[in-house]
Amino acid sequence: MSSDEVARLVCVGEALIDLVATERGAALSEAATFVRAAGGAPANVAVGAARLGVRTAFLGKVGADPFGDHLVSTLAAAGVDTSMVTRDAQARTGLAFVSRAPDGEREFLFYRSPSADQRLRTDEVDGGRVARAEVLHFGSLGLAVSPAREATLHAASVAGRAGALRSLDVNLRLDGWRSDGAARRAVLAAAAASEVVKVSEGELDFLAGGKGAAAARTLIAGSTRLLVVTEGAAGAGYHLVTQDGLATGHMPGFAVDALDTTGAGDAFVAGLLTGMLLDRAALVDPAALEGVLRRANACGAIATTRLGAIPALPTAGELAAFLAAVSTSA
Repeated sequence: MSSDEVARLVCVGEALIDLVATERGAALSEAATFVRAAGGAPANVAVGAARLGVRTAFLGKVGADPFGDHLVSTLAAAGVDTSMVTRDAQARTGLAFVSRAPDGEREFLFYRSPSADQRLRTDEVDGGRVARAEVLHFGSLGLAVSPAREATLHAASVAGRAGALRSLDVNLRLDGWRSDGAARRAVLAAAAASEVVKVSEGELDFLAGGKGAAAARTLIAGSTRLLVVTEGAAGAGYHLVTQDGLATGHMPGFAVDALDTTGAGDAFVAGLLTGMLLDRAALVDPAALEGVLRRANACGAIATTRLGAIPALPTAGELAAFLAAVSTSA
């Protein structure tokens, strides 16, 4: 995608290097070898959406170092517009060491003190480009410290004023925050200012003090029109504001042999947002939304069968083949 094309989706936030332990089941204290993989939740979503055929741009900052080179080239090779990526000569590209439990779940250790992504400034946000997008997506990690917090909120504000949908993936990493209370307050405020919010069951419990429908309803506030609660292999629940009231439902997931869940949530978000761009009725019609969620669940399932985050994200062809295969076997 060239920089003069209008991106339908702009993803704001961190692009990091994931160093993923090759020994499955080894804790970080025990793992001896790691494989480099481009990552960072908003960057993952940008690549996932581009692979699914949506014009996408990434807005963020990486170090003026070889890892930053790798991230920019990886995004560009996937078709993501990287013209809004800035380089920082004073801070390095962030790293995240990742171990994998036998079931594919992960342990993270971040090296960001500070990393370049945390130093994104408001004056580095191209408001004109952001305002032309249909969806602005971000995560909570970009809200943890200044100046990235102010830059992220500015981008979301510009998008909202222009009539774009704002999408928040809570993607909570508490070790990046000053305190649990600060994280809860910032995330709740960002959720209320976003039309689409995605949380895991654990994040819902942290934010609302419970995992059920009653807890989820407390997060439907302000601008929020759709809350999606991911449940891993079990699928995803939803709470959708319609003209007839609040519609609640669940879309089952897909059974796969999970190798690594890194990036699965980002693949899900990419599937969700691209599905909504293809069918805008999904934001008002539960039946249309369930079709989009089936697509998003498939994206997440495919990603768990591969190692790493960005390398695991499916293409539109792979998604279509997967859905055709599960439909045939049903």
